[in-house]
Amino acid sequence: MKNRLTRINSIRLAALLLTVIAAFVSAACDDDNNRRDDGGGEFTLTIFHNNDGESKLVNAGDGIEDFGGVARFAARLEGLRAEAEAGEGKNVHITLNSGDNFLAGSEFNASLQKGAPYYDSIALNSIGYDAMAIGNHEFDFGPDVLEQFILGFDSPPHFVSANLVLTDEPGLNALAEAGIIVTRTVITKDRERIGVVGATTPALPFISSPRNVIVLDDISGIVQGEIDALLASGVNKIIFISHLQDVNEDLALAGELSGVDVMIAGGGDELLVNEGDLLVPGDEPENAFGPYPLIAAGGDGRQIPVVTTPGDYKYVGRLVVDFDAGGEVTAIGGESGLVRVAGGDNPDAVSPNPFIEENVVEPVAEYTGGLAANVIAVSEVALEGRREPGIRTEETNLGNLTADALFHQATVLAAEFDMPLPDVALQNGGGIRNNTLIPPGDITELTTFDIFPFTNFVSIVPAIPREQFKEIMENAVSAVENADGRFAQVSGFSMVYDPAGTPQVLDEELNVVTPGTRVRSITLDTGEVIVADGAVVPGEAIDIATIDFSARGGDMYPFRGAPFTTLGVVYQRALYNYIVDPVAEGGLGGVISSADYPEGGEGRITTAGD
Repeated sequence: MKNRLTRINSIRLAALLLTVIAAFVSAACDDDNNRRDDGGGEFTLTIFHNNDGESKLVNAGDGIEDFGGVARFAARLEGLRAEAEAGEGKNVHITLNSGDNFLAGSEFNASLQKGAPYYDSIALNSIGYDAMAIGNHEFDFGPDVLEQFILGFDSPPHFVSANLVLTDEPGLNALAEAGIIVTRTVITKDRERIGVVGATTPALPFISSPRNVIVLDDISGIVQGEIDALLASGVNKIIFISHLQDVNEDLALAGELSGVDVMIAGGGDELLVNEGDLLVPGDEPENAFGPYPLIAAGGDGRQIPVVTTPGDYKYVGRLVVDFDAGGEVTAIGGESGLVRVAGGDNPDAVSPNPFIEENVVEPVAEYTGGLAANVIAVSEVALEGRREPGIRTEETNLGNLTADALFHQATVLAAEFDMPLPDVALQNGGGIRNNTLIPPGDITELTTFDIFPFTNFVSIVPAIPREQFKEIMENAVSAVENADGRFAQVSGFSMVYDPAGTPQVLDEELNVVTPGTRVRSITLDTGEVIVADGAVVPGEAIDIATIDFSARGGDMYPFRGAPFTTLGVVYQRALYNYIVDPVAEGGLGGVISSADYPEGGEGRITTAGD
């Protein structure tokens, strides 16, 4: 306990003090004439929002450097706020965020090297949000890094999630007890009270590292309880901000809720487009999910506008809604839609926010520039790292490269950790994050961070029975039609599967509820057959090299608590080592050849009938 109290440093105390003061002032305002028990009169509310910034602080990426960037995003938002304030009538604006604000990779690594306050915290603190949801990527480094991210705000907004139980994580629980992490909040602007309820995806334990955070999965029941509490307190304008991974989740949830006026989704990066919208190059109207806003039918029959934005600070979402005195949405403003964040010589270019540019963008760009200058290899072939079709749906040459890197590193280190040499290696597609086709040419240290950004450790899971190995591979192809992150890139064996077969279904304990029939054959590179015609061939257990995320059950890999050993090397470094290690030692010697990694792969994973 003493150690925990010691960790509550002056930054935390300052943040908590500011929050307590703010809560006191807010309570005082609620008790005076600022409070309106009828929820306020007729007015126009402008909601600015974004989601999935994912540490894309400098710009939106290769080829679109003149777009995005958190300093430009802040400047565009400042201009839009000024427009809202200049409007006629009673205009109120708030700014909300639907989670996934940082992501492992080269840019967030700059923050980890620097230490708290992280660059992402500095930028988002300067932007000034009224409330923020908590996404899955906030837990990728465990609860302690999320804690430090929040403490990096001078005056933290409310972080809102109704279905996370934090009592077994002392750091986050302290923030909850201080009223920084909450299940719901009320934003008071110009005597209008707007309720905000949040939620985080129930899949969190399988796709991130929440450690002792308990994630409740009855989203509709929990959220409805929070809505009812707001309504009972006289707040009749209610916004739901969520990170449920897919706007379809919010659209489906709407029908189970009563009393919600607006829903703001996160996690899916869906593009919602209206005619005439300026888009970032590569975002095409024909690929849009739908218009902005989508309209869902609530459980009480009301029509609910549902919105989201693509991530990477490429757009500010702007939803303008009119409320009547009873708190009902009566109209959606024609100016609602995505507002592009642009720089350079684009007609809608903005000058970056100078504080964020100097204190965030410039130091991060300097750090990543150093990684980009370190050329470690040359590739003779384009490496396919895009998600769909790509590393989440089929074998690719980049997928093979990454799986081979795990196999190589585990082979080198196995004896040192008293582990058997691996028979196979598995890399979940969701852990490969560059989402680009890497052209032939120089491979830099930055490239390895782009591919493998997380703090996943190379691990060996020994002696997995063959029946269980088949279950693991059934899981890997059970959601391939959804381009799910569980799809495996493999090394040391080949597999044939039938996408028309029955997909395996697992329960929350990763026990098999419905056996899968998709995996038809598995053959080790030694020629030994593990599965033939869908049936397991009896024989010795399998020693598997993978990452600790998968070994712990991430992406629902059914290792089910099997003991494993981490080898002290993160998977980014394993990829780096494999690429640069001499050929005589099993590495590539700085050359990724088209012979070793042909475009389209080499037949490690095929579908029945190919």
